[in-house]
Amino acid sequence: QVQLVESGGGLVQPGGSLRLSCAASGSIFSINDMGWYRQYAGKERELVAQITDSGVTNYADSVKGRFTVSRDNARCTVYLQMNSLKPEDTAVYYCKVIARRIGEQFYDYWGQGTQVTVSS
Repeated sequence: QVQLVESGGGLVQPGGSLRLSCAASGSIFSINDMGWYRQYAGKERELVAQITDSGVTNYADSVKGRFTVSRDNARCTVYLQMNSLKPEDTAVYYCKVIARRIGEQFYDYWGQGTQVTVSS
């Protein structure tokens, strides 16, 4: 099993910044896409940003120009730098990693979620 550990959420004022991290572990052989999703109360989980194994990125329109996704392949870690935060960014953020262990196929793995609250 692949484990994902998220960190970096919290409370920030509008206009502020936060950096989320998600580290994967567990005898990983290969990682494909890595990304971040968020979920508002009572809503479906939605894509925020993702990055492929070759570094190609994709962002939700609502965060373009404010959020940056990056990855450190040596550390099996994905990051989300969030700047110019708005109250509507308040949600639970989840990382997702598409990875495989030796002898296995690729699976989707999810982090436990971290709360981001943007409020004055």
